[in-house]
Order: sequence, then structure tokens, then C-alpha cells
Amino acid sequence: MAVMQLRYAFRLYPDPGRQRALAKAFGCARVVFNDAVRVREDARKAEQPFPTAGQLSRKLITEAKRTAERSWLGEVSAVVLQQSLRDAESAYRNFFASLKGTRKGPKVGAPRLKSRKDTRQSIRFTANARWHLTDNGRLNLPKIGPVKVKWSRTLPVTPTSVTVIKDAAGRYFASFVLDTDPAADAARMPQTDRTIGIDLGLTLPHRGPLRRHEDRLPALFAARGEEAEEGPQGTVPQAEGIKEPGQGPPQGRPRPRRSR
Repeated sequence: MAVMQLRYAFRLYPDPGRQRALAKAFGCARVVFNDAVRVREDARKAEQPFPTAGQLSRKLITEAKRTAERSWLGEVSAVVLQQSLRDAESAYRNFFASLKGTRKGPKVGAPRLKSRKDTRQSIRFTANARWHLTDNGRLNLPKIGPVKVKWSRTLPVTPTSVTVIKDAAGRYFASFVLDTDPAADAARMPQTDRTIGIDLGLTLPHRGPLRRHEDRLPALFAARGEEAEEGPQGTVPQAEGIKEPGQGPPQGRPRPRRSR
């Protein structure tokens, strides 16, 4: 069975109490991520092997909760903290794969420390976090509570995870990830002889006018070079077809004169 992941995003409207709880969760996730980056950087500088995911989880979450400096980590869902560690691990994997050239796409740098001033903040809840949708359509998050959702469509299947996002404008969103089977989805749809077209985007840039005028460029550059050799000193030669600013017909519609 070929499984395809879909993502559905909806606007959230948390009340002031839920906003404070979300801010606490965002902050705890950021602290755990930064702690993981620092531990790995310390190991690199000391030329020691990187700690494993299990070692990081035990040191930065389980043991940290027992200390006075990090006791407040216990006030948020443990799944949020675990997912933050996974994000750090994923960032390092992408960085090393980019260095080796095995990662497709643009080069990525080493993970950096997150700031509380970052314009985008997010936390992720997986299925084992026991989040659920209530009967009245609210999103109930562990240690946060029910949050109002503005539903624009129905979810075809039960989501496997949800990411709560706060953007630079202070808006909240819930991004649900769903695992679907294209063959099973097609079987549920009614049979029809009508077709639709979907624009999936372009893989090549649109060259447009440049392509039409490329053949003229060598001649224009050659003419410009000849005029530079023959023209008087201090003058800027112009190739054929290239006008000085202010020459030629005026651009745009002429302004009407006001009658006095």
C-alpha cells in the first residue's frame, strides 16, 4: 500500500489562558532544542563522539526536570520536548548530509540557537500525546486545554500528528498531518467522465522576452564595443537600439494640464 502524507492547516483562536499555556510550551521546546545544540557543540569542541538521542533525552528532559533550573519543564507535555529533540537531531542530519553532498536541494548550515524573538514558533504533538478533537470541534491539547478551531473543511481520516504554530503576526494555526492511500481515496470517489486540470507549478523558469531578444545581444554588444573605440574621449557610446535616458517618445499617458 502506497501511503501519501497530506497536511491540513486551520486557524486557531486560543483564549488568553490558552495563549499563556502555549507560550510556556513554546519556551520549553526552545530551551530543550538549544540545550541539545549546546551539548553537541561541546562534544564537537572536545573532540568527543556525539551523544545519542537516548542520552540526550535522559539528560535534557528526564534528569533536567529534577533540577531547580529546569523543574518547569514538567509543566508541559513530555511529547513536545521529545519532538523538539527530534527536530535538533533532524537539523544535524540535514547539515551533515549537506556537507557530504548526499542531500538534495540548497546547502544548509549548522543548527543555530533559537531565540524567544524568533518570528515563528511551533510545537508538535504526535498521536501518543493523547490530543484529540472534542465533540464541539475544539482541539484539546495536553496540559494546554481545548482551543477553538476555525474549520474550513473536514478531515478525511484521523490525523497522525498536529503542529501548533504562532506566526510573526501573532496568529495561531494547527497543521494536521494525515496518512492516506491514493488508491483507497480514489475508490471512495464517485465515478465520472469529467476531467479537471491542476497546475502543479513550473520546474523551469519562464524566459519570456529574454529568449526573444537573445539573438540580438551579441550584435548590440559588438556595436557598443566598436563605438567605444571610435567615439570621442569622455563620451559614453550607445549601441544601436539603446537610447539615452530622456530620448525617444515619452513613456506613459501625458498628464492633462490644469485650467486656471
